[in-house]
Amino acid sequence: MEKYRDGQKELHCVFVDLEKAYDRVSREELWYCMRKSGVAEKYVRVVQDMYERSRTVVRCAVGQTEEFNVEVGLHQGSALSPFLFAIVMDQLSEEVRQESPWTMMFADDIVICSESREQVEENLERWRFALERRGMKVSRSKTEYMCVNEREGSGTVRLQGEEVKKVQEFKYLGSTVQSNGECGKEVKKRVQAGQW
Repeated sequence: MEKYRDGQKELHCVFVDLEKAYDRVSREELWYCMRKSGVAEKYVRVVQDMYERSRTVVRCAVGQTEEFNVEVGLHQGSALSPFLFAIVMDQLSEEVRQESPWTMMFADDIVICSESREQVEENLERWRFALERRGMKVSRSKTEYMCVNEREGSGTVRLQGEEVKKVQEFKYLGSTVQSNGECGKEVKKRVQAGQW
C-alpha cells in the first residue's frame, strides 16, 4: 500500500467476509479438494471416517433436541479443521487467482485489490461466484470497500447490484489499514501499548 501512496496511485481493496465459513464447507467438496491437492487417499479416507455419521444435539433454555446428522461443515474446535479449510480455499483460489495486483488470503479472510474500481468489482464477482458454487456465502453486511489515495469521484463497488459499504480504515489481521496509505495510527497505538 505504501508503494501506491508514494506513487500517488489509487488502490481499490475489498475486504471479503464469509458467513459461517467453516459451517458451510460441503463434505463432497472437501474430499474433492483434498484429492486435487495431492493428499494421499488413505488420509482422505481417515478424514471421511471422522466425518461419517457425525451427529449433534442443540441445547437451549427448554432442554435439548433429539440427535440429528450433520452433513455439511467442518468440525468446530478440531485442530484439523483450519488445515482442511485451507485446502478448500487454496483450490478455490486457483480458479480465480490472477495478477491485478493481488489477492491476499488468511483462513477465511480475503482481500481483493486492484488499481481500478471496475477490476476489483469484477474480481469480487468472480470470487462470489466461486465461493457460492461451493456452498459458501459472502456476507453482504460485513464485506467492505476502501480506496487508497482516492481521487474525486472514484465511485463505489457493487456486489450483485448492492453497494458494498465504503470505509476509511479497516482492521485486517490485527492491523489497521487506512485509506490514506498511512500506518502511523497503528504504529502509535502499538508504541503506546508498550509504554508504562
